[in-house]
Amino acid sequence: LRDLMEVFILVCQYLMSNTSFPVLEEAIEVGSAFEGWSPREEDITYRMLVPLKPPRGHTFHVEPGPMWPMRNFRIRVELVCTCEVEQPAGEPRCFLHNPEEEQRRNEGPSTLEDLCTDSYLDVQKIALYFRMFVRRAWRALPISAVRRLTVLPSDRSCKLLMTQRRGKRTFIELLFGVREGDSDIFLSSQYTEALYTPSTIWPESYAVAEMKFFRHIAGQAQPDSFHLRCLQLCARSVLGRDFSTYTMKTIVMHLLTIIPLSDWHRRHFWERLSDIMGYLQSCLEKRCLNHFFIGNENVPEEIILPPDLRMAEPLNLFQHLEQDPDAHENAQLEFEEL
Repeated sequence: LRDLMEVFILVCQYLMSNTSFPVLEEAIEVGSAFEGWSPREEDITYRMLVPLKPPRGHTFHVEPGPMWPMRNFRIRVELVCTCEVEQPAGEPRCFLHNPEEEQRRNEGPSTLEDLCTDSYLDVQKIALYFRMFVRRAWRALPISAVRRLTVLPSDRSCKLLMTQRRGKRTFIELLFGVREGDSDIFLSSQYTEALYTPSTIWPESYAVAEMKFFRHIAGQAQPDSFHLRCLQLCARSVLGRDFSTYTMKTIVMHLLTIIPLSDWHRRHFWERLSDIMGYLQSCLEKRCLNHFFIGNENVPEEIILPPDLRMAEPLNLFQHLEQDPDAHENAQLEFEEL
């Protein structure tokens, strides 16, 4: 799948090379399926984040958006002067001083006119235009003769269903992201927990940092470490409950930096499960579960965070339990059942 998607993105890059669509970079594997602890046994979704860079003659400016329930941002797009920059043969000299040139590029959308709303990069428009190129890119691959690709409905990403002739199905979701500086943190097209997320809002995503964290742990842990099995079992146990799998993932990440990795061996399996549930119980009592990457001194140095994220005040993922006594009572009942 990794090699297939790499070639697929390369074809998309080629098809979009003569357009003003943001530049696609190499897709990054993220999420539980690639981290090795997917809570589901069937219909697993393989998620990949596709970083976007501004196309030639454009620049992205990140502006803070509403900060609850998570850190959110807007991405303002501006034209920049390229008059003094040597351009390839046949390319217009400068979009800023020759704005009509952007519209003349082959078939593709204008970033400011077609992919923005009020000069802010629009998630839904990005996803819509990308899906228009997907079918063309797939037809260009030899594998399209034996595997069928279906584009599934999605407002803020590109969801794909790949079906083989024998009926085997593979679900893929391509998310879009803009990197924060040189860090492992992205502003992504993922959905937020809010009831409504405006299309110009890009939530801060820690998915790449999380993937790097689990790779870091894998490099430090013993080959027979059971930390992923513990996480998988706990995440599976909360499916359909008020507790999210991300809650369990956050708890396990905290514990992996507290409990020595040598103590995650098979023989400690029940002890570690007890630690995870005990940590959850303690967080419920305090109505506080701190986000792993925001204001946490225990994040491994190998993971590159923006300076303001390391210095920020910890973010309480259980803040809603502080504000809503009924939600807290329900969470405690859920925990007892769990």
